[in-house]
Amino acid sequence: MTTEAQARTPLPDTQFDVADPALAAAGVQRIEWAAREMPVIRQIRERFAREKPLAGVRMAACLHVTSETANLVLALRDGGADVRLAASNPLSTQDEVAAALAVAHGIPTFAIKGESTETYFQHLNQVIADGPQITMDDGADVVAMLHRDRRDLLPGVVGGTEETTTGVVRLRALAAEGKLAYPIVAVNDAETKHYFDNRYGTGQSTLDGVTRATNILIAGKTLVVCGYGWCGRGVASRARGMGAQVIVTEVSPLAALEAVMDGFQVMPIAEAASRGDIFITVTGDINVIDEGAFASMKSGAILANSGHFDAEINLKALAEMSETRRGLRPFVEEYALSDGRKIVVLAEGRLVNLGAAEGHPASVMDMSFANQALCSEYIVREHKNLTPGVYEVPRDIDSDVARLKLAAMGVQIDTLTAEQAHYLSSWELGTH
Repeated sequence: MTTEAQARTPLPDTQFDVADPALAAAGVQRIEWAAREMPVIRQIRERFAREKPLAGVRMAACLHVTSETANLVLALRDGGADVRLAASNPLSTQDEVAAALAVAHGIPTFAIKGESTETYFQHLNQVIADGPQITMDDGADVVAMLHRDRRDLLPGVVGGTEETTTGVVRLRALAAEGKLAYPIVAVNDAETKHYFDNRYGTGQSTLDGVTRATNILIAGKTLVVCGYGWCGRGVASRARGMGAQVIVTEVSPLAALEAVMDGFQVMPIAEAASRGDIFITVTGDINVIDEGAFASMKSGAILANSGHFDAEINLKALAEMSETRRGLRPFVEEYALSDGRKIVVLAEGRLVNLGAAEGHPASVMDMSFANQALCSEYIVREHKNLTPGVYEVPRDIDSDVARLKLAAMGVQIDTLTAEQAHYLSSWELGTH
C-alpha cells in the first residue's frame, strides 16, 4: 500500500522531516504521559543535566520514534549530546512524537509513519550526515550503512549500542568476519532488557497490536507462536492468559523442550499450519512462514510478525499464490488465494506491536532505555580501552538499572552481611 507519506521526498538540507509539524503540541503531551511511567530515565536525565557526561558528542540514533524513545532522546540531549534521530522501521513512527521532538525540542528528527523504503534510507543518511561519534541502533541498519556505503565516516565513530536481538545477530556476524570497525554494546542482552522488555513488553504489545488491528477475540482461538526466545515466551504466556490454545514452533531443541515443560504444544510449522487461527512470528529469521505453510492454512488465518524485520513471513510467495489483495481495515490486508482460501496479513508483515499499536508500555521501555543512556555514557568514558567487537552490558550498569527501578516501585531488598559475602567468595567454607 502506498500512502501520501510514502510518496514524499525529504529535502537533503532540512533539519527535520516529519509528517506534520502542527502535531507537535499533541506529541508533547504523549511524551509527558510516557514520562509518568519512566522514573529511571527521569533520574538519569536529571543527573545527565547536572553532569553533562555526553557534552559535545555527536550521536546518530536509529530507533522506533515513540513517546518512550523521546524520553531517552531528551535525556541524551540534556546530557550534552548532539542527537539526530531516524526511525528504525517505516511503520513504527508516532507522527505526533516526531513533530514534538523536531519542533518543540529542536532535535533533528527524520521519521514519517508509512514512509517508503527509499525515504527510510534517505532518513538514515540524514542522521549520519554530520559524522557521528556514537551510533544507537535498533536493528543495525545504521551500522550496516556505515560499513557498506559510508566507510569514510567510520574513523570518527568511537562506539555504539544496539537495542534488539536481530541487530545483535547482525553485529556478531559482522564481527565474526573481522569487519566490525568499532566497539558496540549489545544493550538487548542486558538482563534488565531481555527479561522484561522482550518478555513482558513484546508479549503484551504484540497481542495489543493484533487486537487493535482486528478486534478479534483471542479466547478460544488456536494461536501459533513461531520462536520461543524471550519474545516468544512473552507472547505465548500472554496468549494463554487470554484464553488461546497455544502452539509453539521451534528449531532449537532446548527452547522446544522448555516450551513443552511450560505446558505448550510443540510441533513443526508444517503441522501447525493447518491448525492455527492466528500466527505470530518472533524469531529474527527469514521465511519462517513460507509457501508450504500457506498451502495448508485455514481460510481466514491471520498472520502477524513481531520480529524486527519484515522477512519472517514470505509475503512474496504469498502474493504469487494469490489472485487478489485488498485492505479490509487499517493494517489489515487480505490475500485471496487461487483455491478460494483467504489469508490475512497484519501491518504489512512488519512489527505488529508498533505498526498497529503503540509498542511496549513505557514502564518496560524505562529499563531498556536506561541501559541505552548509561551504556552511551560508558562508551564515552571507556572507548579508548575498547577494541572493535560486540560487548555485553557491564554488570554494574545492569544492576544499577534494576536498583533504580525497584526504588521507583517502592520495593526494598536485603543486602549481604559481611559474613555472607565472605562465604560466597571463599572456597574453604563447606560442611560443618
